[in-house]
Amino acid sequence: MLICCGEALIDMIPTATETGKEGFVPHDGGAIFNTAIALGRLGRECAMVSGISTDLFGVQLAHGLEASGVKTDLLMRSDLPTTLAFVTLVEGKASYLFYDENSAGRMIREEDLPDLPEETEALYFGGISLASEPGADTYAALCAREAAKRVIMIDPNIRPGFIQDEDRFRARLDAMLAQADIVKISDEDLEWLAPERATLDEKAFALLAKGARIVVLTRGSEGASAYFGDSQSLHVPARRADVADTVGAGDTFNAGVLCALSESGLLTKQGLAEIEADALFEALDFGAKVAAVTVSRAGANPPWKHELVE
Repeated sequence: MLICCGEALIDMIPTATETGKEGFVPHDGGAIFNTAIALGRLGRECAMVSGISTDLFGVQLAHGLEASGVKTDLLMRSDLPTTLAFVTLVEGKASYLFYDENSAGRMIREEDLPDLPEETEALYFGGISLASEPGADTYAALCAREAAKRVIMIDPNIRPGFIQDEDRFRARLDAMLAQADIVKISDEDLEWLAPERATLDEKAFALLAKGARIVVLTRGSEGASAYFGDSQSLHVPARRADVADTVGAGDTFNAGVLCALSESGLLTKQGLAEIEADALFEALDFGAKVAAVTVSRAGANPPWKHELVE
């Protein structure tokens, strides 16, 4: 089983009304939620650890998880409100305005964390849940609790405008990255994380040296690179697609990589430590394949397994 740990929220998407004015329509969202949905649709057994409200939006989110085959028994429910993210789309790229104070997702505590099933093979962390305190500290505690016995994958998905205390954020993220087996990071996030003068390749190898088995660097339309083993690297081009927007693309890519590694039996600490280039290339290429489907249609709408055709 794969466990996605982090935010589930409502994206308020601008939509034309009958009067011609734009209104906002509530859509399920959140980076970690999107990855869980993608894994469920790809046929992998998956659950989500997240603080979810009992309000109407929280009910919508729980139903969305169930509809895509994601287990909801590890959710931490409360009557606090759901996080809302109002979305602005400019040339297909999304920017967000968050309403997150005192939310069900943000206010989880370490004592709220569930015990995980024995069959759990990997935990996935990332998104704004790594920045929003006190919940960010709770996810960091879960990562530390499970890192010795489960594979950990982290995608920081850094939003600088969401960070209230940069020193605390960097310290917490550095500790989690040191516990991770797989780090997936965008070129923009890596530049923010490591602002010193060096090439992206040098920065990725430096991140690898901190303890990860694999660092995956995504470069938008230029594809993704992987750094692993004894100073090895490889590059996977992006798949061609008619782009509707990029919402959820990286989240779906992460799900594809996790799915491929799990299906090949490599999603173990030993498997990742000994992974060969061909197998890693196939995992990243599958991630690119499923991400290409997501960008070809509006919103974070990952493909179902039966939709994937060569």
